[in-house]
Amino acid sequence: MKPIITLFLSLILLHCAIPLHNSEATISEKEIYDHIAYLASDDLEGRKPGTPKSDEAAAYIATHFAQLGLTLLGDAGYQYFNVITSVKLGPKNSFSATGVEGVAGEDYTPTAFSASLALDALLSFAGYGFEIENDSVHWNDYAGLDVNGKWVMILRGSPENESRFSKYDQYASIRHKLLVARDHGAAGVIFVNGVKFDEKDELIELNIERNLSVATLPVIHIKRNLADQLLSSTGKTILDLETVLDTLLAAASIPVDIHISAETEVVQQEVTTQNVIALLPGNDEILRDQYIVVGAHYDHIGWGGQGSGSRRPDSSAIHNGADDNASGVAAVLEIAERLALDKHAPKRSILFMTFGAEEMGLLGSKFFTSNSLIDLNNVKQMFNLDMIGRLNPQNPTLTLGGTGTALGIEDFLVKQAKGRDFTLSMTPDGYGPSDHASFYVEDIPVLFFFTGITEEYHTPADDIETINYSGEKAIADFAYDLIVDMASLDETFTFQQAGPKGPAAGGKRGKVKMGIIPDFAAANVNGFLLGGVVPGGPAAMAGMEKGDVMISIEGRSLMNVYDYMGRIAEVKPGQRITIEVMRGAEKLILIVQL
Repeated sequence: MKPIITLFLSLILLHCAIPLHNSEATISEKEIYDHIAYLASDDLEGRKPGTPKSDEAAAYIATHFAQLGLTLLGDAGYQYFNVITSVKLGPKNSFSATGVEGVAGEDYTPTAFSASLALDALLSFAGYGFEIENDSVHWNDYAGLDVNGKWVMILRGSPENESRFSKYDQYASIRHKLLVARDHGAAGVIFVNGVKFDEKDELIELNIERNLSVATLPVIHIKRNLADQLLSSTGKTILDLETVLDTLLAAASIPVDIHISAETEVVQQEVTTQNVIALLPGNDEILRDQYIVVGAHYDHIGWGGQGSGSRRPDSSAIHNGADDNASGVAAVLEIAERLALDKHAPKRSILFMTFGAEEMGLLGSKFFTSNSLIDLNNVKQMFNLDMIGRLNPQNPTLTLGGTGTALGIEDFLVKQAKGRDFTLSMTPDGYGPSDHASFYVEDIPVLFFFTGITEEYHTPADDIETINYSGEKAIADFAYDLIVDMASLDETFTFQQAGPKGPAAGGKRGKVKMGIIPDFAAANVNGFLLGGVVPGGPAAMAGMEKGDVMISIEGRSLMNVYDYMGRIAEVKPGQRITIEVMRGAEKLILIVQL
């Protein structure tokens, strides 16, 4: 269903036209300011997806596109999609067996991705839930074990929970173990912590995941005490079984003569948000069916708070997101205006897009590439403008990511950059923590425009006063020239893979691996000194280097390796975090996609 408020606001704004100051085909520094001042105003309360204020921002953008005479795609320029903003326990949660009763939230919890179902079935214990057959590991916890139509109990983690590089890593995640159990016919899955995995035996938090997808069967996490009661007929405890598994490095699966009757109910809070999409048709009869995508995300993190991505999570205040990413949206609007006012449209069509829910895990751009309104095979290049408002006057450097995703494009970029008011820093990788990644995985060449992380990133201080407007105009002019030239070439650049197409796999305890090597010999260092960085890992992809001193994660300080271990234990797989490092006397803030 269309959000009524969005339609209402669109009608109001279409009747109260946004002034177009330019009568000529130029990018205006004043208009950049005006766009950012509106989008990053307190009135829009941080543009959190699914809120009326986010809808107002979308309506502002759609109205601007309409006034330019662009063709609005989708539903009057909107491509609606739903996002889940929270999960909670519903009233229908129960867990019992003969002589055993569990209390939701104390003895057990359904996972955030559990199906909401009731199941009464026998139980089997399937060790670590492995089914591995490769050159180094031969392990099948399901060999000779019938789990069809049953509950299956599985230990979390692996025998090498403390290993930095474990041969079990790719098989140790809850999601992977769930998939294997389902393939063997399990009707429900129960996870439990081994003593070596988690001595404190804490339940999995009922937190929303990025890209949350619901399982087709009930998935429960129980405490060891409850698991030991269920296993009493076997004469074994979880510690006994964990010890055997870790010693023999082989299956120790057993059927359990007990029926479990349980019901799970996880309630998801779902809201509707939207991408905003408009088209400028090309002027060539043949090439107009090919597209150049020019995009930026317009959402931000609202009032911040725990779990929002704010680097000040303990305070509640409007996070206006002037640089992130009102700056990118302003550039898209100005580029669209200059192209629309120019009487000579390029040969190829230009697709202007502003994405919703980028801060929640690139959800808007992923939704578009999965539900495209055009043929993705005809997209020849994607330009992503994300945080381009903080060009440093003392060291004016524009970072351009994705330069390795198109064969031979570097020379084209260097030529275009000559005589500009900034220097280029080119990085080849196509995958990264912004919307271009959604296009890169579809074999589309991408360019990611970015002026770097600052102290104000994901804080209430990311406001209009911090923007370098002349610097942003210079970047927008550069992007415009690239777009026009690329849209008019007889042949565009050919895609090539540059780096992985996704984040690194999770590490021990269902958590994450940064891909760093500590320097334990370091003394008198206020922070966590890196002795090395694993190539291709999340830290390397974020730009960390050997010798960097990590001083904070998500705005929370680090003084040593033990602080690091405590902080990183709170991070979830798939999460995007900020890390502050000292590189010599320079402090850098880096975005790490885990």
